[in-house]
Amino acid sequence: MSTIINGLTDQVSEWNYISRKIYINPFNEILLDIIITHEDGNSWIVPAFWAGEQEWKVRFSPPKHGSYEAVSRCSDTNDLQLHEVRTTLYISKYESDNQLYKHGPLQISDSKQKFKYADGTPFFWLADTWWMGLSKRLLWPEDFQLLSADRAKKGFTIIQVVAGLLPDMDSFDERGANEAGFPWKKDYLTINPAYFDMADQRIKCLVDSGLMPCILGSWGYYLLKMGIGKMKQHWRYLVARWGAYPVVWCLAGEVSMPYYLSENRDAESEQLREGWTQIGHYIKKIDPYSRLLTGHPSYIARDELTDDTIMDFNMIQTGHSGVESVKNTVKTISSELKREPSMPVVVAEVNYEGIICSNYADIQRLTFWVSIISGASGFTYGANGIWQVNKHSEPFGNSPNGGNWGGTPWKDAYRFKGSEQIGLAVKLLQKFDWWDFIFHPEWISLSGDQNNINAPFLMGIPSKVRIVYCYGPSLPWENRPLNILHIESNINYNAYFWNPRNGKKQDIGLVEANANDEWSIPVPHIFQDWVLILEV
Repeated sequence: MSTIINGLTDQVSEWNYISRKIYINPFNEILLDIIITHEDGNSWIVPAFWAGEQEWKVRFSPPKHGSYEAVSRCSDTNDLQLHEVRTTLYISKYESDNQLYKHGPLQISDSKQKFKYADGTPFFWLADTWWMGLSKRLLWPEDFQLLSADRAKKGFTIIQVVAGLLPDMDSFDERGANEAGFPWKKDYLTINPAYFDMADQRIKCLVDSGLMPCILGSWGYYLLKMGIGKMKQHWRYLVARWGAYPVVWCLAGEVSMPYYLSENRDAESEQLREGWTQIGHYIKKIDPYSRLLTGHPSYIARDELTDDTIMDFNMIQTGHSGVESVKNTVKTISSELKREPSMPVVVAEVNYEGIICSNYADIQRLTFWVSIISGASGFTYGANGIWQVNKHSEPFGNSPNGGNWGGTPWKDAYRFKGSEQIGLAVKLLQKFDWWDFIFHPEWISLSGDQNNINAPFLMGIPSKVRIVYCYGPSLPWENRPLNILHIESNINYNAYFWNPRNGKKQDIGLVEANANDEWSIPVPHIFQDWVLILEV
C-alpha cells in the first residue's frame, strides 16, 4: 500500500495508519516507527502515536523541500496495515512569518551561553509559567487564546506547561483533568488519546501565537508512581505528538523532589535522580529532531541528575522570598556560570508575582534585571494565580500538605504590572546586540552583587553600549556619587535614563569623561529604581 502526502517545509505534516487487526490494548501492544528519508539520503526515525481504537498517526516537520519516502516499521510485523507501508511526501518550500518556523529550531549559541535559532538569529528566553495550562481550568478556546495573545503582545517567547501529570496534587485529582479527562487511565494502564487531542489545540495555539512551548513531561514524583517503563511510554508519546512542533523538552518539574507527604525523602530523591537520568538518555535516543532538553529543579538542575550531560542547558529555582531570593539568584547564576561543561543558565522559577501576598512589580523588575545583567541566559516569570489557574468561582484550593498559595484569579493575575514591565525591558534590550552583553562590575565605582543588590548592576559591550540597573534610588542628600569608569577616550557616548516602570526616556546628553576617564552619573528626576543607558 502506498499513499502520497503534500506539505510545506517546517510545517507539521500528519498522516495515519489504520489496522484491520483488533488489538485488546493497542497502546501497550504495538510500537510503530516511521523511517523517513529525504531524496538527499538524510533520514529520521519518527515515532508514531496511538490515536485511539485501531488508528496510529505520525507527525513530521520536513526541514527542507523535496521528496521524502516514509516506510513504517511495526513491532507486529504481520500487520500489513502497519508494517512496511510506504508513503511519499512532496514538500514545497515555504517562508513563514512565524518566528518559530522562519529561523529554524532552537539551538545553543556558539558561546554556550545564549540561545539561537538554526539560522543563527539570537533568541531571547522570556518565559511565563502555566503549569496547569493544559487542564480545563484554563478554558478552551476563549481563556487560553486570551492569555496567549496577552503574553505574545508583551514580548514573551516561551510558555512552561506540564503535560498533564501536574504539581501540587496527587494522581487523578480532578483539578488536573481537561475536557476529555486525564492523560492516563486509572492505575496508568494505558494512555488517553482524547486528553491529548484537547491538549493538541492548546499547543498549536501557542505555536501559532509565536510562543514556544517548554513542555514538562510531568512533575518529578510521578516517576515513582508510574515506574521507569510507563514514564518512557509517556515520553515516547509526547515526542510523537509534539516533537514535530518547535518545542523545548523539560524532563520534569522539581526533578528529584519526592511527593509532598513522603516519609522517605532522601532515598526517594536518589531514586528520582537515577530514574530521571535514564529517562533523559531515552528522550535523547528517540527524539528525531534533537529538541533542546533540560530539567526544572528544586534548586539547580545539574545537581538533580546523576549525569548532567544529557541536559542542553541548566535551569535554577531560587526561591520566592523577595529580596533574599534575589540575592540567592545572583549568587547561583555566578556559581553556575563557572561550571564545566559550560551551558546556558536559565532562571526557571523565582519570586512569583503575588505569591504569599508579596513580590509585586518592583521585585519583578529587580529580579529580572539583576538576573540578566549577572549573566543569566534567560528569565522565567510567574504569577500566583496563573500557574495553578485560579478562577473567580473556583480557586485551586489546598496543596497536599495543607493550605494554599493564594486565591488571586488568573484574570486578575495576568494584568499584574510585573509581566508588562519585564516585557518592556526585553523590548528595550532587543534594540541592542544583547547577546554580546557581558557583566562588567569594573565599569562602575560601586557594583551590585549578591550581598548588595541595591547597588548598580552594569553590563555592556566595549565601545558600543553600557546599561546600568539600580534598584536603590540615588538620593541627592546622601552624597553618594556613582561614577562610570574606564570610558574609552575615542568614543562619544550619549546617555539617558529609561524608566523601567513605563519605558519613558529622560535624556541626559553627551557623556563628558574627566581626565581619569570617569563620568559622574546625575541624580534621576524620580526617586525610584532606574536604568541608565550609554550608547554610541
